[in-house]
Amino acid sequence: MKALKWILLAEADPHIAELTTLALAPGELACEIRVVPDGQAALDCISHRGEFLANDWINPVFVLLDLKLPKVDGLEVLRQIKSDPLLKNIPVVIFSSSREPADLVRSYQLGVNAYVVKPVNFQQFNETVKQVGRFWVKINVPPLEILPDMTAMARDPSTTRRRDAC
Repeated sequence: MKALKWILLAEADPHIAELTTLALAPGELACEIRVVPDGQAALDCISHRGEFLANDWINPVFVLLDLKLPKVDGLEVLRQIKSDPLLKNIPVVIFSSSREPADLVRSYQLGVNAYVVKPVNFQQFNETVKQVGRFWVKINVPPLEILPDMTAMARDPSTTRRRDAC
C-alpha cells in the first residue's frame, strides 16, 4: 500500500500553524499536514530520527518552512535538507514574514525552491497558502514521483527498482 502524501509545516506560532493548516484544506489536496514547532523537530521528522524514528512514511511533497524557528532556525534547516543526498530533491518553500533582502538571498543560495512572504491580511494569507499548496501538490511534478523513494533506498538498498528503458 502506498503511503499518503504529506506536507511538512515547520511553524513556531501555533496560531499561524492553525491558519496555514486550515488553508491547505487536506481534503482538497489529499495530503496530511504534519506540523512541527521548531527546526530540530523538522529535521528529525524529515530524517526519521528521534520521536519520528518509527514512522514509515515517504518523503513529504514539500516543506513549508518559517525562518524564525526555535532550536534550529529555518535557514539551517534548509541548509541541512539541501545538503543531504536523501532529502535534497524535496521542494522547500520558505514561508516567512521577513522581507529582508539578506534572508531572501541566503535562502536562494541554500537552494530554496520558493520564497513566499506571509501576507498580513487574512484573506490574502488564506489565498496565498492555498495557491502554494495547489502548486506543489497538484501542478508540480517532482523527481520523487519518478524516482524510487530515497528514504526507503537508504534504509534498504534492495528496494531499488529497475527503471525500464523506453
